Amino acid sequence: MKQLCAVVASLLTLGSVASHAQERLEFEVASVKPYSITQADASVTLGARVDGAQVRMVGLTMRDLLASAYRVKVYQIVAPDWVSTERYDINAKLPSGASPEKLPEMTEALLKDRFALRMHREKKEMPVYALLIGKPPLKLTEVVVDKNAPPPAAVEVSGTGGANGLSVNMGNGSSYSLAGGKFTAKKINAATAVGVLERFTDRPMMDLTELKGFYDFEFAVTPEELQTMMIRAAISAGVQLPPQALRLLDSGGNPIIDAVEQVGLKLESRRMPVEMIVIDQIQKTPTDN
Repeated sequence: MKQLCAVVASLLTLGSVASHAQERLEFEVASVKPYSITQADASVTLGARVDGAQVRMVGLTMRDLLASAYRVKVYQIVAPDWVSTERYDINAKLPSGASPEKLPEMTEALLKDRFALRMHREKKEMPVYALLIGKPPLKLTEVVVDKNAPPPAAVEVSGTGGANGLSVNMGNGSSYSLAGGKFTAKKINAATAVGVLERFTDRPMMDLTELKGFYDFEFAVTPEELQTMMIRAAISAGVQLPPQALRLLDSGGNPIIDAVEQVGLKLESRRMPVEMIVIDQIQKTPTDN
């Protein structure tokens, strides 16, 4: 369970960017090294931090980096199996005047330069869950966001997983935690909520709620539901689990269906076209720094 918590924490670190920009930028300098988790029994902190011009990405898998670079979700990446297991430690510097919001474009340029990345896009129809407004009341607490507030000096996106559960900081006051018998979300919009919750289920989720604000919410999670959710998250990450763990899913059901109903939402099974990022070429070992 501790290792699964660490996996989930790493999954949820770079999924908050939703828009796609056209401008191409590159890091001024960048160091890329392999990364490994050496203490399985200890808490593990993984994620990204931008402090001024300095960028640090710690322990993210190649699949995480690809999803961030193309502003998509991890299930939209079609690539060799190793992208879900190989992790990297990246130290980089933003060019003068560059905004942290351009981090995906600079990550894409880094992957193309250092890992010989080549890709194309294609559409694929697949089973999904549509997230919709359910039976009232809607138990989401809207958060007032000051659009005129100055940006923070440092932006940190990180996840911590350990024996006590997991917590994920998405930056700018947005966060998630799964501990103490409940899932708690702070200051997130519907699109981000979908990106998180689908990690714990058996198929992608699409936001059809038409909710426009940022919200706080929570729902209860039993120990049995937690076990199912963590196994689903590991599968989503591409982790190879033993047969005995997979058999637990036979009786685990889908806790997320009941969970969203606790806050006045619902999931509906549908088939919808989804854009996929297909990796045609990528190297496991980066070129020299």
